[in-house]
Amino acid sequence: MPHRLSQTEFIAMIAMMFATIAFSIDAMLPALPQIAAELSPGDLNRAQLILTSFVLGMGVGTFFAGPLSDTFGRKPLVLVGSALYILSAAVAWRSQSLEVVLAARFLQGIGASGPRVVAVAIVRDLYAGRGMARIMSFVFMVFTLVPAIAPLLGAGIMSVGGWRSIFLAFIAFSVVSTLWIGLRQSETLPPAQRRPFRAAPLRAALLEILRHPAVRLSIMVQTLCYGILFTMISLVQPVYDVTFGMNDSFPFWFGGIAIVAGSASFFNARFVMRLGMRYLITWALTAQVILAAIMVVVSLMDLPLMLAFGIFVVWQTSVFAQAGLTIGNLNALAMEPMGHIAGMAASVIGAIATVGGAALAIPVGLMFDGTATPLALGICVEAALALMLMLHMRRSEQRAEKTAQKAPQKTVPPS
Repeated sequence: MPHRLSQTEFIAMIAMMFATIAFSIDAMLPALPQIAAELSPGDLNRAQLILTSFVLGMGVGTFFAGPLSDTFGRKPLVLVGSALYILSAAVAWRSQSLEVVLAARFLQGIGASGPRVVAVAIVRDLYAGRGMARIMSFVFMVFTLVPAIAPLLGAGIMSVGGWRSIFLAFIAFSVVSTLWIGLRQSETLPPAQRRPFRAAPLRAALLEILRHPAVRLSIMVQTLCYGILFTMISLVQPVYDVTFGMNDSFPFWFGGIAIVAGSASFFNARFVMRLGMRYLITWALTAQVILAAIMVVVSLMDLPLMLAFGIFVVWQTSVFAQAGLTIGNLNALAMEPMGHIAGMAASVIGAIATVGGAALAIPVGLMFDGTATPLALGICVEAALALMLMLHMRRSEQRAEKTAQKAPQKTVPPS
């Protein structure tokens, strides 16, 4: 039985592993105008690909990180992934073209996938079901502090050393988190429970995951929820800058909103054991469909600028809060039947959801026309589809329960 850290230290460590992702994305937001002006002056919208290229790399790497962690253990994957992350950040720091930066960011995302997948697998090694959902809620609550301060940190680092120095901060952050897990966390997957890295077992595990109806639907909903989050992140800085002329104060607004929205993860941690994961996901998506539809209407109206901005801030808060009420719960739902192949399951679930979410966000981001309409409309459609799938999941479960109740009970003849 692996030695367990105190729950406080464990949550903080896992949160920092997750935070590598948030820091790598959100710290770049204030740099987008400078990167666009320096590396892509002819097409400023291409600077958004700095964000989505990282996410795509993370999604691709996630396919392999879990199976490799099932074969070699959790900690070795953290070390290898962190090494690739640090090397890629160094390449991006020295690059002179947007194409090289995008390639380095893609590789950096692959490197980040190791700690990201291993973090979920470690939690699943030690917890299950609603207990896992509770731990993940606390992780997301702590994790929320990083996107809250990441744009401010990015802006501060830029003011000292320019946008390239942000990549040096990525290197330092990764070194600290890697040393923490390397020195403090014991291996959670003993050699006797490891699976050989062969094509046949991996294919069998993949088919098992995708054939399970609840897992399959959970992955689809999680993909759409990631799409909502990535769509907002990819366009939030251009909307503040171009639509509302608030670029100078953007890091402060973003940080304040992230802190307020983080209360959703605290709410989820407190009530998920009582209300259940499906209930919270369904109601969060219902609220998002309504709020996004309102934002679509507002974006098409000629309202006073500050009134429209205030409504946008409220809606942006709801999007980040919805992530805290859905993504962790959906991941726990999908992982619950997959404890015997936790690493592979974490890889497939995370990869499909991440790549799919980024794929949904890219076209919406490139449609930016100076208004909030593409952003609001894209998120409204994504939330509506996710809600429909959640309702379908519930109906399927109810039908399965009725079928089980009607099935004749086998009786044992008296001896």
